[in-house]
Amino acid sequence: MELRQLGATDVKVSPVIFGAWAIGGWMWGGSEESDSIAAIHASLDEGINTIDTAAIYGMGYSEELVAKAIKGRRDKVVIATKCGMRWTGEEGVEPWKQKDNEGRELTIRKNAKPDSIEYECEQSLKRLGVETIDLYQIHWPDSSTPGEESIGAMEKLRKAGKIRAIGVSNYDAMFLARAANVATIASNQPPYSIIQRKIEAETLPFARSHNIGTICYSPMERGLLTGKVTMDRKFPAGDHRAEHKFFAPESRRRVLDSLEQIKPIAEKHGASLAQLIINWTTVQPGITAAIVGARDADQARQNAQSLRFTLSDAEVQQIRQAFDQTSRTLMSL
Repeated sequence: MELRQLGATDVKVSPVIFGAWAIGGWMWGGSEESDSIAAIHASLDEGINTIDTAAIYGMGYSEELVAKAIKGRRDKVVIATKCGMRWTGEEGVEPWKQKDNEGRELTIRKNAKPDSIEYECEQSLKRLGVETIDLYQIHWPDSSTPGEESIGAMEKLRKAGKIRAIGVSNYDAMFLARAANVATIASNQPPYSIIQRKIEAETLPFARSHNIGTICYSPMERGLLTGKVTMDRKFPAGDHRAEHKFFAPESRRRVLDSLEQIKPIAEKHGASLAQLIINWTTVQPGITAAIVGARDADQARQNAQSLRFTLSDAEVQQIRQAFDQTSRTLMSL
């Protein structure tokens, strides 16, 4: 798999990145450790070189799983993780009541204060079992902390050799501009899919013009775009999709109708609908890579093989048009 350079840094990532949120269990109804590790191994074997995780995914559990999976393979893996969502302490804003994987109640807060970032980095380094994090990202802007202070703390970590590159997540064009005035920003990680295209208006053009990579999350809209979320699909306890507006019956129906329109393109290339959507996402202007999760080795292999075919310009446009109305409807909900 041909690697892509991340902004102005020397970090190179695969255009398909293994997303480690679901394997952390939290908000996804749990996971089997052996399956999760097998999924990461299969991804690496298929040429995916980057794993994206976060401290908050399973309250550290996802990072611990990644550490187990990359043991003996550290030199072949780009590790991207995130800070800025604390489930301990009282500092931070936008308190969010949640439960951990054991069902214990806790409160999550956005906290990108310099001292907290430094603390979180040390904890992630320990959980991951590494000396340096390749891409360290602020998970969300923290309205109680000047962004310049947060990025300054990240730059301090970079100069200390704790991290190789600075990334941000869920930043808009304004936040990106402020961040870029403090340090070199390797990448932004916003939500983006054929349904959710908001970043095409301002955030993506700004990143492109300032040589900031864009690593998009939720390109498959939590599995909705695979075609496997049929009208009768049920989600287990603890799976957040049961309450998500995109998974309401009327939303599912619209998505399934749009997917039906692009089936001939998938069949032409001998690809699944999921592979077609992943491929489409990675060829959009300004998209450096797409984060895709996998629960087991087979899913991971399928994801990695999404780029074995080339879409024509006409096909790229046909796929976009098939979802135009669906996108407008779902984003207005």
